[in-house]
Amino acid sequence: MFGYAGVAIDNMDEDGVYCDRLLRDLDKAACAVRSAENILIVTHIDADGISSGGIASITLDRLGKRYSISFEKKITEETIAMINGSDSDLVWVCDLGSAYVSEFKRRGIVITDHHVPDIRIKGRQASIEDFDGIHHLNPHTYGISGSYEICGAGMTYLLSKTIEAANTDLAFLAVVGAVGDLQDARESELIGLNRAILNDAVSSGDVAVERDIRYYGRDYRPLVQFLQFGNDPPVPGITDDGPRCAEFFSNLGIPLKDGSGPRSWRDLTADEKRTASERLLSYLDTEDAKKRLFGEIYTITRYESQTGLRDVKEFATVLNSCGRYDDAVTGLRICRGDLTALDDAERNRLDHRKNISSAIGYIKENRLLKERRFVQYFDAGPEIRETVVGIVAGILLNSGEARKELPIFAFADADDGVKVSARANRSLTDRGLDLSFVMKTASEMVGGYGGGHKVAAGATIPKGKEEEFLGIVEDLVSSQII
Repeated sequence: MFGYAGVAIDNMDEDGVYCDRLLRDLDKAACAVRSAENILIVTHIDADGISSGGIASITLDRLGKRYSISFEKKITEETIAMINGSDSDLVWVCDLGSAYVSEFKRRGIVITDHHVPDIRIKGRQASIEDFDGIHHLNPHTYGISGSYEICGAGMTYLLSKTIEAANTDLAFLAVVGAVGDLQDARESELIGLNRAILNDAVSSGDVAVERDIRYYGRDYRPLVQFLQFGNDPPVPGITDDGPRCAEFFSNLGIPLKDGSGPRSWRDLTADEKRTASERLLSYLDTEDAKKRLFGEIYTITRYESQTGLRDVKEFATVLNSCGRYDDAVTGLRICRGDLTALDDAERNRLDHRKNISSAIGYIKENRLLKERRFVQYFDAGPEIRETVVGIVAGILLNSGEARKELPIFAFADADDGVKVSARANRSLTDRGLDLSFVMKTASEMVGGYGGGHKVAAGATIPKGKEEEFLGIVEDLVSSQII
């Protein structure tokens, strides 16, 4: 059993090899970072990737290193060439890179990622020593889940803390990355190494933990909208019904407004929250739904509600909205504490909400969601941005528009082909579904590439190969699910 920051992680082999290797590899990678004079950071554009970039850049600032940062939507041949051809002493790849380790040919690379690794180093098929000069820090190689026990920002934070113990004040960014990657969704709380990192953030005074209703928008949505648009899980007779939501609060004697205007969930008194929560939970008939509705929420104590950064989910959405609209640098500025970036971020967030809403409306109005025997899918063509099509797929999967018992595959046009995003419920992965394997295998069979996690994965395939890809996907999915 591996203990980190007071948390026991029951995920090492009988000889203790996994935990020993993780600590050893963190130390080696830390030495490599300290020894380098100039460093290129390459990181992803989502909340996890931008949080990772924030942690890495602040760490290097504190070391007095010269560095530059590049945000990438995905690892492409051009990205690999950039990494291999960089004249920096070290390239630090965050929330990316694990699936392409065997493509990196230069010495001096540190990877802090959590996606399923290149098959040549997966498990014990080969050790990282086979890849000279590469420090590969990925939870999968240590017997730890990269889907719900730690994210890319978490691995980046572990390295930052190994470099300098005082960097525990960056733990809150790793919490943002984990929640942004929905790693708290499985248990309605963070577990595993995520829990250990959360403890660091709490000990640093940066994050407060409460148990409460887990719907999004607790700080800014008026009470009616907070319930009306909460759909994971949906509450019968409440979700999507504004008048019934207003009636719900009225029947409980909870005012919708006060002297300053509409009240949010955060404005309720403790008694009001308890009364409303108990009534909502009484409408749900399964323990799983109750667990998803009521669990842990995380508050970043250094920020006020009006910043939109106080609730960790909202902070993550701000970062996602920046990255998905080609403005990851603004998200990075926010991670680094530059609140002058909030105006730019708010424009991104408004665009993000508008585009997500219109994308879902477009799919519904045009009846794009289709079913095969083992999968469901939609092809948005050029009508939905490739950077948000996965978010749209996830929202549809958790709504009444899609069947929860089928994985969903979403297609959107991209500059280099067709972007495919896949999402599934945990119940399917418990039955054997692995979307990372499905997407990697199917995409390679049609001349593309892909990977990710068991419950969420992505791929890029050539235009015109969609039907062939779907046929392969269906065969793979049907063979996995027990």
